[in-house]
Amino acid sequence: MAESAGSVMLARSAMNRAVTEGQRPAGRPVRGARRISAALAGLAASTRHELLTFDDPVASAGFAIPEPFLELAGACMRAAVERAEEVRRIVPRHALPRLEGGLRFPGRARLAEAIPFKMIVVDRTVAAIPLDLELLYNGLLLIRDPVVVQTLVRTHHASWAAAEELTCAAAPPPPSPPPPCELPSQLRPVLDALLSGVTDETAAARLGMSARTYSRRVGELMAALGTTSRFRAGAEAARRGWV
Repeated sequence: MAESAGSVMLARSAMNRAVTEGQRPAGRPVRGARRISAALAGLAASTRHELLTFDDPVASAGFAIPEPFLELAGACMRAAVERAEEVRRIVPRHALPRLEGGLRFPGRARLAEAIPFKMIVVDRTVAAIPLDLELLYNGLLLIRDPVVVQTLVRTHHASWAAAEELTCAAAPPPPSPPPPCELPSQLRPVLDALLSGVTDETAAARLGMSARTYSRRVGELMAALGTTSRFRAGAEAARRGWV
């Protein structure tokens, strides 16, 4: 426990130091639901070997977070888990009733008395932490500084060693997905622009399209994904492995 607490203090100190160093910030702040969604999709797409998380599945209860955003975040995490060879999730004890109530998540999980902050670390190269340490929806910090990332990995390892195995969180094999279909090549840049969080006007200009053509392509993408919601489009794209 002492080692775990020390690692948490070290992680907080490293983040605070990096944030206050103007010449080398800890990472890139991301705000706004569309940009946060794009960042989560990017993390899911980049996952290859290991996914470490501090997660509180009840943290969003009581907050007015749009359901489509929660769907997209869940789809991104599932996509990351499917790509990762090793998944280690640490959850706080107060979330146990929710976990036992049917919330399942692939990979290994352990139970701690509390978690220091919510966190996602992908392949020990990039981390995402909520700006308020609680809710990703309120903004996140994308961290690529190797010193800070390795400090966060060390914090997770120390907490993992002190936590207890949570066998009830083991997930049954997910249902087989429908046969994959390819994203039409002309819609790939449209999906990338949509996930980037830029305005339609900016996206159209970057792609060298008129606003009308871009709007039509977005409609084609939505139809291909079977939705009229941009949030759900991101979630479905992540589920299909298009991001």
